[in-house]
Amino acid sequence: MRTILLKPSITRYLPHMLLALILAMGLGLSGCATTQSDPTANKQTQNQQGQAATYNENELVSALSTHLGVTAESAGSIIERLFRKQGRPVGYITGQEGGGAFIVGLRYGDGTLWMKDGRSQKVYWRGPSVGWDWGGNASKVFTLVYGLDDPNYIFRRFPGVDGSAYIVGGMGVNYQRAEGITLAPIRTGVGARLGVNVGYLSYKRKKGLWPL
Repeated sequence: MRTILLKPSITRYLPHMLLALILAMGLGLSGCATTQSDPTANKQTQNQQGQAATYNENELVSALSTHLGVTAESAGSIIERLFRKQGRPVGYITGQEGGGAFIVGLRYGDGTLWMKDGRSQKVYWRGPSVGWDWGGNASKVFTLVYGLDDPNYIFRRFPGVDGSAYIVGGMGVNYQRAEGITLAPIRTGVGARLGVNVGYLSYKRKKGLWPL
């Protein structure tokens, strides 16, 4: 049996992780899980922000390295790849999350959205996933944000983009898209959970337990 060590700052997610495992087992065994399709899969991601303020690589390497506790070299490699694929983001989210899975998984998190123009917004997220996936995890997350003109537009459901998951320097990345907005969450300590499940995350103004 694998032993999971949680940092004190993340132990508050233990009730969510236990609830996630219980609900996930029930959903997985009942065969009631469903996946969401991406309604904007064929739309071009809004990478070109015009005159909108955007973060540069050095700013994000420093912020990512500090928040996730990784080396600047590792942070630089993943930021460089994201810049090649998505361009310069208008914002990023620093937060932490916990979750669990038994075929069907659940994820809960909270953090702060930081916009380059100085605006900020507290956010919460939660949602299901489905795949060959089991166990529990807790981790910090650093999410790059593209195509977001107003922080209030973050509050919606973001389906995951199939086939977008990859790992660089021990950190996992996948893309979520909705209505021209792209999110690129970067996580540490996720192991196999990253590449074997698909689903969505709903970003909310308030904390809640119901994941759907």
